[in-house]
Amino acid sequence: MTTKAEERALAQKYVSLNRKARHDFTITDTVEAGIILSGTEVKSLRTGQASIQESFAIPKEGGIFLINCYIPEYNQAGAHLQHETRRPRQLLLHKRQIDKLLGAVKREGATLVPLGIYFNKRGIAKIELGLAKGKQKQDKREAIKDRDWKRDKARIMREKNR
Repeated sequence: MTTKAEERALAQKYVSLNRKARHDFTITDTVEAGIILSGTEVKSLRTGQASIQESFAIPKEGGIFLINCYIPEYNQAGAHLQHETRRPRQLLLHKRQIDKLLGAVKREGATLVPLGIYFNKRGIAKIELGLAKGKQKQDKREAIKDRDWKRDKARIMREKNR
């Protein structure tokens, strides 16, 4: 038997990942959200050309919107069917989730950072949002030092076991 998390991990096909987010921020909580897209945006996402490196999520008009997410135009569509590449896109969350995220952003000064866009098992585009706090330069150095030490330790143990 597989758990729901394992099932979701197997089914997820990431279109775009924000690898720099885990380096620049400390992620305290993650949330899966739906995203409102037009037809050509979905087709363009399926080709795997989206970028969320510079994007972020903000509260606006009672909802949460993804800002500065780049989804390129779909080449096979006509000129009148094209979408804007960097338009604000509304995220679909439950009211309770929105209230929780907005409270954390206002109280703690946290940031909503997109970590990845993927298609779930049913073929629906989802975005993984992280509730994040910015890291200081020293924290980034410590993380790099820890990662390097773990790599070196694993290498030493591997050579010792031979």
